[in-house]
Amino acid sequence: MKNNYRIIFMGTPDFALPSLKMLCDEGLAPVAVYTQPDKVNGRGKKIIFSPVKTFALEHHIPVYQPLTLKTQEAQEEIRQLNPDLIIVIAYGKILPQAVLDIPRYGAVNVHASILPKYRGAAPVQRVIIDGEKKTGVTIMRLDAGMDTGNIVSIREFPIPAHMTAGELFDSLSEIGADELKSVLSNLPEALANSKIQNHAEATYAEKVTKEMGHIDWTKPAAQIDCLIRGMYPNPGTYTFYHGKRLKIHSAFPEMKESGKEPGTIVSVEGGMISAACGHGLICITEIQPENHKKMKASDFINGHQVKANDKFDA
Repeated sequence: MKNNYRIIFMGTPDFALPSLKMLCDEGLAPVAVYTQPDKVNGRGKKIIFSPVKTFALEHHIPVYQPLTLKTQEAQEEIRQLNPDLIIVIAYGKILPQAVLDIPRYGAVNVHASILPKYRGAAPVQRVIIDGEKKTGVTIMRLDAGMDTGNIVSIREFPIPAHMTAGELFDSLSEIGADELKSVLSNLPEALANSKIQNHAEATYAEKVTKEMGHIDWTKPAAQIDCLIRGMYPNPGTYTFYHGKRLKIHSAFPEMKESGKEPGTIVSVEGGMISAACGHGLICITEIQPENHKKMKASDFINGHQVKANDKFDA
């Protein structure tokens, strides 16, 4: 890429890595990377770096980890770096207007939804949980609001029927990097042609919680399937069997009726646990009992003498 912008990159999780790697591959290695402060592992008190910090250190890019960007000290630090552009991808902090005003071209964000739909913290999980058929990536100009800035570009992506949130994260992170590359190839014009969002159509993707993963067997199988895929791999979905929590890793819906009460195990044939729902069945293929590793449903059936007419959440 012929442009030689001074870029500050702000990001934290794996989702940001393809875009950071693309910048380095295109000769646009950031002058600095900003990422969330290190975490401390509770058990061994081991310090854990974010994926973005690990990549930056490996590529000799200076790393900054301020607790906040609201102080004059943090803002002056950014001014001294003299950026043309700030790129923000899943950084985890809101940028105050004083920071947005520093770069010549402002700041752009790669967001994992088709804005103004699914603003907020968990757009990838929420589109699957909600049973949406498509999603995408939006590159927008950042303003002081929550995903409210002008849209620079959108790339749509049809969601395959059996895709999990983890798989969708991976796909959208690569699409986002490719779309960002396209925007950077013609940045001034792309920014000049950005369009105001229709705020009346905005929806919000609230953060998902562990409690959301408790399966309600009275819901239709198709809806439960969306929840299982949308919550995978984290925080995951679960039910209870003989009073013990049972995490569900892999399952699929069957649209046939059993006449059984929701939560009843209808069959353990074919190495699967088929359970009755409000409508249809959920066929569980991979499972994780409390305090155990993930296993095939067939191993759980054999090890725990699971049989038809047993009940989940009884």
